[in-house]
Amino acid sequence: MKIAIDAMGGDNAPKEIVLGAMEAIKQLPNLEITLIGDKEKISSYLTDSTRIKVIHTTEVITGEDEPVRAVRRKKNSSLVLMANEVKEKRADACISAGNTGALMSAGLFIIGRIKGIDRPALSPTLPTQDGKGFVLLDVGANVDAKATHLVQYGIMGSIYTEKVRGIASPKVGLLNIGTEDGKGNELTKKAFEQLKKAPINFVGNIEARDLLNGVADVVVTDGFSGNIALKTIEGTALTMFSMLKKTFMTNAKTKLAAGLVKSDLKTLKNQLDYSEYGGAGLFGLASPVIKAHGSSNARAIFSAIKQACHMVDHNVTETIENTMKSIDLQEEE
Repeated sequence: MKIAIDAMGGDNAPKEIVLGAMEAIKQLPNLEITLIGDKEKISSYLTDSTRIKVIHTTEVITGEDEPVRAVRRKKNSSLVLMANEVKEKRADACISAGNTGALMSAGLFIIGRIKGIDRPALSPTLPTQDGKGFVLLDVGANVDAKATHLVQYGIMGSIYTEKVRGIASPKVGLLNIGTEDGKGNELTKKAFEQLKKAPINFVGNIEARDLLNGVADVVVTDGFSGNIALKTIEGTALTMFSMLKKTFMTNAKTKLAAGLVKSDLKTLKNQLDYSEYGGAGLFGLASPVIKAHGSSNARAIFSAIKQACHMVDHNVTETIENTMKSIDLQEEE
């Protein structure tokens, strides 16, 4: 198993990337990692280079770069060289915590799409009350979508959830403004009818307020609505903990109470931390590509590496491609 990682992508690069890679090598015996980035900076944190090699480059795609232009012009950037490792079959999968748009562009232009998939989807796994989590796709790879795209998302999410997350016959729901059949706009109405015919366990429409209740293992939507849902969940969790902290620091009595429940609050915070589930998979590309969160620490990078390994081990890409060959999706007018 060979994984290529953009060591310069993200807020905490390269330190947390390198630390996460070393932890992965320690725990996964058959893994080899290639780190791409500034060798001098990487070496200052790389205390154990067992099964880890470095490809040196000082060129980096930043968050301010226009994605498509950056991928085309910065041929020696750590992100582009990482994608090339996959394209040339020197790596089985790749991971970056850098510019999301650039990673998407590199995935499309360099690695390529799975035959039968019109548009890849960005797909994080988010927490639920029961601890199982659910896959949400798309969360921003494509702002506009057709009904057939949502069906493809449902199929890809279902295969990933079954093969990698180990959930048999995963429940697939369509994010909508109501649970009743016939709800929504033209897109969701068309998608609903097509999802009913798809080779998945489609459970119908679900509302945003039920996302964290575990009503579905996979939730499909267009990238515009999905990104809003994702950012709302993120913002709500951060605000809730900020409010709790402020409340517990009010006076001596609340500070004492905070000390008594400190470990329980930490457990709750970890339960809401979706970095525990790995990164967001770019489903629909010809090889596994994982987008780690921009603020990823070593633990989140380690989780993303495990996620990529599972996708390779369970032949997720091949299974998606074979499934798409067996069905015929046509956009209804």
